[in-house]
This record gives sequence, structure tokens and C-alpha cells, in this order.
Amino acid sequence: MDGKRISLWPPVIAMIAFLLVWQGAVFVFGPETWLLPGPVDVAREAAVIWPRLWEHTAATIKLTVLGFAAGVITGIAVAAILSLFARLRAGMYPLLIMSQNVPVIVLGPLLVMWFGFGLFPKVLLITLICFFPVTVAMLTGLSNSDPRLMNYMQMIGAGRWEIFRRLELPGAIPYLFSGIKIAAAYSVTGAVVAEWLGGTSRGISYFIQLSSKGFMTARVFAGVCIIITLSMLLFAIVTLIERRFIRWRPREGKEDDR
Repeated sequence: MDGKRISLWPPVIAMIAFLLVWQGAVFVFGPETWLLPGPVDVAREAAVIWPRLWEHTAATIKLTVLGFAAGVITGIAVAAILSLFARLRAGMYPLLIMSQNVPVIVLGPLLVMWFGFGLFPKVLLITLICFFPVTVAMLTGLSNSDPRLMNYMQMIGAGRWEIFRRLELPGAIPYLFSGIKIAAAYSVTGAVVAEWLGGTSRGISYFIQLSSKGFMTARVFAGVCIIITLSMLLFAIVTLIERRFIRWRPREGKEDDR
């Protein structure tokens, strides 16, 4: 426990130092609030409009969770299929890489043209952003099974599905969580981009657009802080689940947790 607390101090101190420097620069140079508000101004404005800000935040959280969950499920399914069918993997893997070369700014309007301004194209956009790191990470894990155990299972007559279920899949779990953490970091940004496509009157992206048009910079910064907080929180949740789920995996710097 003491090690965990010590490891938390460096980022906390760095964040506090950044906020102090920011506030000090605003105090010394005195820019207009609409140009560069200080952290105190941002916090005060967020507190004043918190009910409205929370309404937009809740909408973004809902969209993020839906897209993130769909992306993780899709990534796991695609990785499993490509691992079980080697020839299919050889043909589809280059297409997976090509799918990530299409800029989101181009893909988003296409989804709106095809599916309208409803919830589905927004969730689909987040899914397309999140599934790729999950797929690649899990495929890497599935391809790195212990060769000695693989030979043993083949010697005793285990079938392809049996090898996948009993050897490859359990060994790929740590790799899978690495991909999920990357997807978690991308998901909130994906939700913001999806909201930017239009067709919604709620969400952090919508809130930031309205605030920027009114030169309410403190509100824009408040929205940005919400986006950063949501990304870090989702990443932390996935990390916590990983530590609870993979109990057999040794932690760095410790040989025994007990």
C-alpha cells in the first residue's frame, strides 16, 4: 500500500505545479479572461454551471461507454476469428491496417451520410476507433503461446478449438488488457469527435462548441478538463479490473504480493 501511495505522488505533484504555474502566469501577465482564464476562474465557472455541465457530461459518458463496449467486444471477436482461421487472417489483416489509415474527420461525415444523425453512426465511429488496438493486442497474445505447451497439446491430440480455449486464450489475456487500455484512452476522444458531427443538443463537444462561439473560454477549458478526467478515469478503471482479474501476473518490483 505504501508503494502505491508513493507512486501516486510524482504525477500529483507535477499536476499541482502545472496549475500553480498556470495561475501564476495569469496573475502576473493579467490577460483578459476570455483570452486565458486561470484554473481558479475555470473551477469557479464550472461550479456555477455544474447542473448544465453535468447534463452534457452524462451524455458523453453514455456515448463513450456504448462505443467502448462495442469496440472491445468487436475487437475480441475479430481477433478470435482471425486466430482460428489462419487463411482468413492472412487476407483480412492488411485490410484491418488499411481501415485505420482513413482519417476520422473523413470517416465521420461518411457515416452520417449513410446512417443519418442518430445514435448509431456515433457509436459505430467510436467502435471503429476502439476495436483495432484490442484486435491487434489480442492477436499478438494468441500468437505468443508457449511452444512447449503447444507441442504437448498437439501430441495428446487436442483439436484447434481445444488449443485455442485452453492454451491460447488464457495466455492472451494480459495482451488483451493492454489493447483495452489503449482503446479506453481513445474512446472519450472518439465520443467527442462523434458528437462534433452534429445531430445532438447534448454532450461535451456540443457544450464546447457553444462556449467557443460565445468566447466563454473558461467554459471551454472546463469542457476540456472533463474530457481529460473521463479519459483518465476510464483508463484507471480498466487498469483496476486488470489487476483484479489477472491475479497470477506478478507486479513490477514485487515478487510476492502477500
